[in-house]
Amino acid sequence: MIRINLLPFRVARKKENVRRQISIFLLSFLFVSLVMIYFNINLNNKILNLNAKIKKTKNEFVQYDKINREIKIIKKKLEALKKKTNVIKNLDMSRKEAVFLLNVMTETVIEKKMWLAMLKTEERTVKINGVALDNTTVADFMTRLENSRLFSRVALENTKKYQSEKNINLKNFEIICETTPLEKVTKNETKDK
Repeated sequence: MIRINLLPFRVARKKENVRRQISIFLLSFLFVSLVMIYFNINLNNKILNLNAKIKKTKNEFVQYDKINREIKIIKKKLEALKKKTNVIKNLDMSRKEAVFLLNVMTETVIEKKMWLAMLKTEERTVKINGVALDNTTVADFMTRLENSRLFSRVALENTKKYQSEKNINLKNFEIICETTPLEKVTKNETKDK
């Protein structure tokens, strides 16, 4: 009978299994390490990109902040300039208003039937005192004032009988008018033409 010793085969088989397990472990460890290194590099690249974007955004923010400050300064200067131009326009209009008011008064006064004694202006109110031959003349004068477009409201405050030095019966009158802004009057006149 022949005897075969199977022990070395089993020992060799065990050694082979241990080698296979160690190589599988090492390959798995190597694979996991490579995957971790890949993700680490990938995350580091993302962090670098995000840091670069943050730095770029901060630089843009500084630039835009400078521009915003310049815009605020320009807006303040523009506002001051608008105020100055409005003051100039108001001065120019008020200068023209007096001339325009006197021109309207000379056109609306009824010749040889009435005389103006006082003309007083306060902001948008004009107070007119005068003497007329009769109430009809006062009414005609008020109608002319209303038709002049310079006044938005014309109101008769009072009329009084007045006797002149030559014993002529006259009427003292007082009229209060509210003026419309000169800009509106001049615009309406240019539209009519």
